[in-house]
Amino acid sequence: MNRYREIEEALRDDPRVWLVTGAAGFIGSNLTEHLLELGQMVVGLDNFSTGSHENVDDVCAGLGREQLRNLYFVEGDIRDLGTCRTACHDVDFVLHQAALGSVPRSMDDPIETNTSNVDGFLNMLVAARDAGVQRFVYAASSATYGDHEGLPKVEGEIGRPLSPYAVTKLVNELYAEVFQRAYGLHCVGLRYFNVFGPRQDPEGAYAAVVPKWIGSLLAGTSCHINGDGETSRDFCYVANAIQANLLAAVAGPETDEARVYNVACGRRTTLNELFGMIRGGLTRYEPRLASAEPEHRDFRPGDVMHSQADISRIEKELGYRHTHEVEEGMRSTLAWFVERERAGTPDAGVGS
Repeated sequence: MNRYREIEEALRDDPRVWLVTGAAGFIGSNLTEHLLELGQMVVGLDNFSTGSHENVDDVCAGLGREQLRNLYFVEGDIRDLGTCRTACHDVDFVLHQAALGSVPRSMDDPIETNTSNVDGFLNMLVAARDAGVQRFVYAASSATYGDHEGLPKVEGEIGRPLSPYAVTKLVNELYAEVFQRAYGLHCVGLRYFNVFGPRQDPEGAYAAVVPKWIGSLLAGTSCHINGDGETSRDFCYVANAIQANLLAAVAGPETDEARVYNVACGRRTTLNELFGMIRGGLTRYEPRLASAEPEHRDFRPGDVMHSQADISRIEKELGYRHTHEVEEGMRSTLAWFVERERAGTPDAGVGS
């Protein structure tokens, strides 16, 4: 049995109290659902600015009555310290997912991004410290690597940030390091690399590429590729991110310094390959899409050309073994979106 399965079995026998911020969002709702399935007690916190009630309803619909009794939802904003203190009361572990994501959003409104991602993050650290939380696990980002050109990306080697969003995520890591060293709050950052999966928002100007293309193809509208399509990313199915969060909370090493880990599959997929994968998968459901072609436009400011993670640290120190390659995760994701589209269910939203 691998380390993750051992932890899942141990948690079933020893329920803990978890706070998931951004619990109505994409990753947050998936984390909430899995923890409840394991018999854990979950406090969910979200202000629904970008998260959705549909995501919460979707979580609840798939769970039994006993599991739902273990969910306590707080509608509130991490920018309010009092709300953070209330949410952290008697909590064992914090899984902090709440943030304003998206590089383009931060380029358009850097102040709002900073308020949520830095001020809100600091509030959560203070509240978790004062509540005596055992471990504070937070969503970091591969955007922190900035203009560092080396591949694959290694945790200790970063460049200069390319966007306000990247700056906020770097500041998060610095604050976490200080809070562990100064106050003894154990912090673990997870640098996500292009996580995708069910409940990711396909709508809006800041939608991530995977749900946006799925939504566009199902709606019969054009998909746009920024640049020539040879830009590459390390796409990571959400189940891998869930594993990383639980391992970071329960299996992380007891060190004097805050730790940061890449969360990915350790391989690159170009946007051209990604489009072909999505189109090919959807053609099983909608044969008309076999002839769909993307439209190309200018490369987007603030983006990087290539991204790929070195995942050796998280494998060695936490026992992480990604369970889903991109293709397998994409099949599950496409099936979820097609089911929702055919059922006429409103598309769910991305994390707050």
